[in-house]
Amino acid sequence: MKTLVIGTGGREHALVRSLAQDPGVDEVHAAPGNPGMAALATLHDVDPMDGAQVADLAERVGAGLVVVGPEAPLVAGVADAVAARGIPVFGPSAAAAHLEGSKAFAKEVMEAARVPTARALVCEDDEEVERALVELGPPYVVKDDGLAAGKGVVVTEDHAEALAHARTCGRVVIEEYLDGPEVSLFAITDGTTVYPLQPAQDFKRIGDGETGPNTGGMGAYTPLPWAPADLVAETLATVLQPTVDEMRRRGTPFAGLLYAGLALTSRGLRVVEFNARFGDPETQPLLALLASPLSPLLLGAATGTLAEVAFPRWRPGAAVAVVMASAGYPESSSVGDVITGLDAAEALDGVHVIQAGTAQRGDDLVTAGGRVLAVVGTGASVEAARDAAYAGVAHVQFPGAQHRTDIAAGIT
Repeated sequence: MKTLVIGTGGREHALVRSLAQDPGVDEVHAAPGNPGMAALATLHDVDPMDGAQVADLAERVGAGLVVVGPEAPLVAGVADAVAARGIPVFGPSAAAAHLEGSKAFAKEVMEAARVPTARALVCEDDEEVERALVELGPPYVVKDDGLAAGKGVVVTEDHAEALAHARTCGRVVIEEYLDGPEVSLFAITDGTTVYPLQPAQDFKRIGDGETGPNTGGMGAYTPLPWAPADLVAETLATVLQPTVDEMRRRGTPFAGLLYAGLALTSRGLRVVEFNARFGDPETQPLLALLASPLSPLLLGAATGTLAEVAFPRWRPGAAVAVVMASAGYPESSSVGDVITGLDAAEALDGVHVIQAGTAQRGDDLVTAGGRVLAVVGTGASVEAARDAAYAGVAHVQFPGAQHRTDIAAGIT
């Protein structure tokens, strides 16, 4: 089978890497891709937001499966355009992707499906925001209703900061604060059958100790030795399956990757948010441990036949991803800085590098975005995988490089 992956980032590089190793895949194509994918896939210069261009490319290369990676093309209906040509596509329709495209809509679905989540108030103006902040109290949780590349949320004790963020968002969702650790649990679904993957945890703030502003994610690891043994079963029963069933009941079945961001609170499991695609950077360590071939799972979801595909299997051990970001991130990003040391990092046992914000300039690999790459380490334990990842990080250099030093620290 020929596959086509849509997107430019680390998530897409990780997907391309897994598909390139899949015995059922003959060719991998990516559009537009990045330099890291170029060694594994044929790249095509196509606008990932243009459904007609993507569908035309899929027909031209004879793709038997199209995988739409990022959220923006999904919300824009790129999967719909591909499906309309009769080509299997992994990724929800625009109507189903609204689950990520609008946090207010996600809350509505969760209420209908009786999914446990934080109490929330949807606000359209300053007066409504002020009332919501007073009613729900600090710590204030203020979320942009729309897509914000993982940076549309502010959690603060400062009333003025909460109000200021709300004013930058337009329509905004104010939520009650959820205590406890956060966990990411992905599920592959065809709109009826739901296969959860193993849990992961990411690190959202720029600085060690979860300090500084939110980012798209500065690292992640899997599995979670400390998580409750019944976490996956409970999430499937109370969150994932009810949400998929509710979306089907509404006539907008959700087929693709349903990402549940969870808080393990003192009052029990609660949903923080839903996403409609593989998360970044959690995808990088998750796919590093996936023992099953990826393509049957994605194709099963795309064709409504997931129940006929074997449940995902996982390699023993653990994986840790450490993101290296450009100077100025997340407020800005320095581009054009030369990156060195990738070959040395990948020569280490259990280490590979996933590229995200990179570009080729002559013979040089250079920075081209905020989150530049993720160094992934695998090992027999989280501690061993973390050691491998940071050994790889030590080899990679570019001016102004930023990374956290505490990803998966203290996890045994």
